[in-house]
Amino acid sequence: QVLLVESGGGLVQAGGSLRLSCAASGRSASMYAVRWVRQAPGKDRENVADISWSGADTYYADSVKGRFTISRDSAKNTVYLQMNSLKPEDTAVYYCAAARSFASVPDYWGQGPQVTVSS
Repeated sequence: QVLLVESGGGLVQAGGSLRLSCAASGRSASMYAVRWVRQAPGKDRENVADISWSGADTYYADSVKGRFTISRDSAKNTVYLQMNSLKPEDTAVYYCAAARSFASVPDYWGQGPQVTVSS
């Protein structure tokens, strides 16, 4: 069992920055890849960024490439999503999820903080 607890959502103006954190706990938490997934009202869920369990491999959706950075602090079992140059279209609920690999369906999900970007 892996528990994911997110923090860092909120309201920011366009062009601003936010950092989301996803703290993982559980015996095997460090062995999972972590994914940030967002869902805006009326839209499909979008895979935003992934990081491997080692932190060596990352993936970004084209919509956030160059603006968002995913990173992992293994000592703290925490994954971060640094979001810069935010746009109103980044407004969504952001979930972190733990998966066995980049190609796997996540086994565990966090609660999903709201990120709202005002224009």
